[in-house]
Amino acid sequence: MIKKILISQPAPTSKKSPYFEIEEKYKVKIEFRPLIHVERLTEKEFRAQRVNILDHSAIVFNSHHAIDFFFSMCKDLRITMPEDMKYFFISENVALYIQKYVQYRKRKIFFSKTGLWADLIDLMAKHKKETYLFPQNEVHHHDMGPLFDAKGLKHTECTMYRTVSTILEKDIPFDYDMLIFFTPSGVRSLTDNFPDYEQGKTLFGTFGEAAARTVKDMGYRLDLKAPFEGAPSMTAALDQYLQKLAEADKK
Repeated sequence: MIKKILISQPAPTSKKSPYFEIEEKYKVKIEFRPLIHVERLTEKEFRAQRVNILDHSAIVFNSHHAIDFFFSMCKDLRITMPEDMKYFFISENVALYIQKYVQYRKRKIFFSKTGLWADLIDLMAKHKKETYLFPQNEVHHHDMGPLFDAKGLKHTECTMYRTVSTILEKDIPFDYDMLIFFTPSGVRSLTDNFPDYEQGKTLFGTFGEAAARTVKDMGYRLDLKAPFEGAPSMTAALDQYLQKLAEADKK
């Protein structure tokens, strides 16, 4: 019987989250404890890449983290962005976030309307005179270089931040009946915190192919893999899984 579930993400900001409905419906306790966090590289680490930000006329962003850490680095390096710098974004949501740092002007803000890299790169190809800088995570699951090259885009890829394991508080029991992971780094954080961890009867659930593959590669048993047909979200998948367990217990 499942009594306690770990969701390896920050707690929802809305009280109407489906996770809270699941708690009530199945009388389980759900705790939110991020197993990973993102941190910026040091100035020394960035300088070692020998990247001159102002040698570029356009910046490509694929996340809020990338924007935050880019402008944080610029501040520490005392770099001021030119007024004519152009910015390209993977989505409108990410594009709007840049208002935190620069004035939002249509003449220098461009974004993919579909959220797909192919569409963004097609848009960038219309600005072939630009020299693009792409700040990204130290470990990334997409290799954009060949796609940029295929369009003849002058570009530089650089590392601006990294994902690291969160060191869990030792005085808080890690006594969950089920663990839900969303990223490969989250799965690896388990052994970073507990080198001798053994899964035993603890159930493992994942969202996304990469996290699922990492669970299996590390020799753990995968009990719930989402998304799947009829369950496009983790909450929908978890709801269905707990329902099946409840029905099995009644038999």
